[in-house]
Amino acid sequence: MSEGYPLDLVVLVPGKDDREAIDGLLSKRSKSLGIRPIHYEILVHPRRDPGCFHEAQHILQPYFNRAAYAMVIFDHEGSGQEARPAGEIADDLEDKLRQKGWQNRVCVLVIEPELEIWIWSHSPQVDVALGWTGRGQRLRTWLLNKGFWPDGDTKPLRPKECLIEALREVRVQRSSAIYRELAEKVGLQRCQDPTFDKLKNVLRSWFPG
Repeated sequence: MSEGYPLDLVVLVPGKDDREAIDGLLSKRSKSLGIRPIHYEILVHPRRDPGCFHEAQHILQPYFNRAAYAMVIFDHEGSGQEARPAGEIADDLEDKLRQKGWQNRVCVLVIEPELEIWIWSHSPQVDVALGWTGRGQRLRTWLLNKGFWPDGDTKPLRPKECLIEALREVRVQRSSAIYRELAEKVGLQRCQDPTFDKLKNVLRSWFPG
């Protein structure tokens, strides 16, 4: 535990899917992330992505003396700030939080376009978690043939719609449990996304293993 604080980390996210994904990572994947086990709390903002952007400084204030570090994670799409680059939005909110006293104890991740971009990788575990086990065709091939995932791209263009269509094809209902399972089991080195890389690097700098 971080010296002088009951919590190592408080995380503010916009929904249950995000909470399950982050909880799955922090509770089960500390070794894969390269961090020590930590004490943390995850908060879900009821007004989702716009709430995280506009009100994070107020939501996190009660944790100023309780948590050593704070992290805010939300989607670019649906944030109400889509006309601005995701990096600019993250810097803007980080500045607001630093002015509230968090200084170098805070990080903001604005995922572009949305959380589901973290799901898609070449890992066969994605097929398992999404109910594609035992089918004659790999999920990635099906997505390619349907035009959801252009050949040669590292990620699909519309990750959330891609997930919905993949689940619909196998008649599996989308749930937060799927996000947790993916977070707990898919190889983390296979996720090629700048915000996920930032997440790993910041956690390693705060909580080295």
